[in-house]
Amino acid sequence: MSASLVQSIALSALILSVFSNTANAEENAWSEKAIIQHTKQADFSGSLSKSKLEQLIAIGEGLFSAKFTSLDGAGRPMATHAIIPTKRKRLPSQTFNRIFGTDANSCASCHNEPKVGGAGNFTTNVFVSEGFTGQGGSSTDPQFSNERNTNHLMGAGLIELLAREMSADLHAARKQVLQEARKSKKTVRIELRTKGVSFGYLSALPDGLVDLSELQGIDTDLVIRPFSQKGVMTSLRQFTINALNQHHGMQSVERFGPRWTGEADFDEDKITGEITLGDLSALVAWQATLAPPTIKTPKDKDWQNAAQQGEKLFSNIGCSSCHIKALPLTSLDFADPGPFDAAGTLRTGENENSAIYNLALTDWAKRLPKNAKGEIMVPLFGDLKRHVIADAEVAALGNELLSQRFVERSVFMTSELWGIGSTAPYGHRGNMTTLNEVISAHGGEARKSRDSYVALSKTEQQNIIAYLKTMVIEK
Repeated sequence: MSASLVQSIALSALILSVFSNTANAEENAWSEKAIIQHTKQADFSGSLSKSKLEQLIAIGEGLFSAKFTSLDGAGRPMATHAIIPTKRKRLPSQTFNRIFGTDANSCASCHNEPKVGGAGNFTTNVFVSEGFTGQGGSSTDPQFSNERNTNHLMGAGLIELLAREMSADLHAARKQVLQEARKSKKTVRIELRTKGVSFGYLSALPDGLVDLSELQGIDTDLVIRPFSQKGVMTSLRQFTINALNQHHGMQSVERFGPRWTGEADFDEDKITGEITLGDLSALVAWQATLAPPTIKTPKDKDWQNAAQQGEKLFSNIGCSSCHIKALPLTSLDFADPGPFDAAGTLRTGENENSAIYNLALTDWAKRLPKNAKGEIMVPLFGDLKRHVIADAEVAALGNELLSQRFVERSVFMTSELWGIGSTAPYGHRGNMTTLNEVISAHGGEARKSRDSYVALSKTEQQNIIAYLKTMVIEK
């Protein structure tokens, strides 16, 4: 029996043990509830040991794969999909709506390629709109919503930790330049750079005002938001709260409960406490500890040689200026909740039972390389920065008509390329079937690199694709 199969059987047994040990005595063994017993946040607070973390992860995996039912609270008859709790004007005519939700029974129904937590095919596309007014429609026309393909979640905990450290660096730089301007009584201008990525310039005036007009690829609060294709979600916790409500109609007490809405049953489906703080923390822990993608060494010698040539070409034509091979990370300590979320998502210090766990407790963390400073090198092939990705001539990746959270239509977060060999189709909408198509569709700030790629010989282009196809999610 293989080691991976043994681990899989052991994890399945742990999940069953967790749910059976916490089962509500009032529920039958054949209950149609997906959540038999909610998780208590206080049971998983403080610094978690490896065994305690594994228990929380197991609960999270069970919830991620669970098919929520109306008995759990699935559906949101009088609530829209808006991230700010918003009431409908009238009851919807049907529970499921492919466009504005609810549109899925389980998180795993979309995040499943090549395994649970992965990406999704074109059939799992989601439709993104603000949802603050009305009750949504039934049209896929881009004037009403932005259609997006499902991204994978592998290595998501590392991504969030990078974003937190980068945000902290930028905030420290802003504080320092304000102090310098006040002391010198002159305007001081600095470049905002963290982990080798430039986010433009910031000028501080002696009177304490800050000129933000030269910022690039980031919001004016200097918080890196690494999740979603537009780079507008700060954390896995925020992402999960939003997705549970939009896709499943499962409301988190954290945002839709009495603390923010004054109601215990905001969506008026007669189910309260649909997702507790502990349930949410378990989902976050499972996602945060997902193993990052890897770069495989092909058995085929021709593929090996082509990939080696492709790696050089990838850098030579400028792709690595945005798809940076690896960014340095100082600490693997993951605090949940985190420090930078907006209201409606818990932040550090807002709950006495918050947890912290070290991602170094995972088996995969041992494989991560380190630089000369001892920092962990996260091989994401990205920069956690937004860029203009379309122009008048090469416009395919600027297909959306609606801005999201004040981010322009042609601006998107650099897609991390790790795992791209396992996550076709491509493009924001998932309507590009080959890597050659999506590379050729890059415009805007990526136009020069795209033009260089198009000018390469067919063999050289195939070498780059051979290199990209080595970036895989291990099953």
